[in-house]
Amino acid sequence: MLPRSVRAKVHRVVNAAVQSGWARLRVAGAIAPGTAAAEAFGSFGEGSVIAFPTATLYGEAQIHIGTGTMVSTWCTLAAGYMPGQDTVPPRALVIGDRCVIGMRSGIVAHESIEIGDDVWFGQDIYVTDANHGYSDPDTPIGKQLGRHDPVRIGSGTWIGHGSVVLAGTTIGRNVVVAAGSVVRGDIPDHAVIGGVPAKVIRRFVPGVGWERADGGPGITEISPTIDPELLADALEELGREGQVS
Repeated sequence: MLPRSVRAKVHRVVNAAVQSGWARLRVAGAIAPGTAAAEAFGSFGEGSVIAFPTATLYGEAQIHIGTGTMVSTWCTLAAGYMPGQDTVPPRALVIGDRCVIGMRSGIVAHESIEIGDDVWFGQDIYVTDANHGYSDPDTPIGKQLGRHDPVRIGSGTWIGHGSVVLAGTTIGRNVVVAAGSVVRGDIPDHAVIGGVPAKVIRRFVPGVGWERADGGPGITEISPTIDPELLADALEELGREGQVS
């Protein structure tokens, strides 16, 4: 057996090689414009990327991704029930510009899921436009196909960690979905929702402010925002301030 000092050095070298190789593999395996994998999609916008590794990916010809969108690792993007299904609509899954789809999220479209621009997902989000039926008591639930109902997620919306968006849901613009919510039905623009099932907690009323659904004091000041292009400079400045202090 090698001495402990030698084993430690060998482990260090092997670990560095594995880490470097994995980093290179993730870059090489990413789906981006110009790759054969991206060309399999119905459309794949400039500046967009699907990080490697993916979880499940099929029905690419019926999936459309806008510009500047990032799909993180271990995500599922699927159109139809299985690869090669020839009855899937040509735009079954549409993701807009500048979206962020968090790690381990799954978006499974059978007929129509549309996600607007600047929509950000947390991690472990699930979105589907179908569900299982259950009306036949003698047939296993997994063998009963439910109806397909379109899903629409409005531009500027944020969906928190672990949320589920079910078939037949329409979410308006600039909506906040609290972590762990299960969303079904029509959600108005400029709302904060949460719960199982998700309900409106606050809603922005022009000229009034953010009102609470329970009638309590809900008016809040407008949150400060920052241009994403300036975010890196702001973080660098914070880092410098931390070093000085």
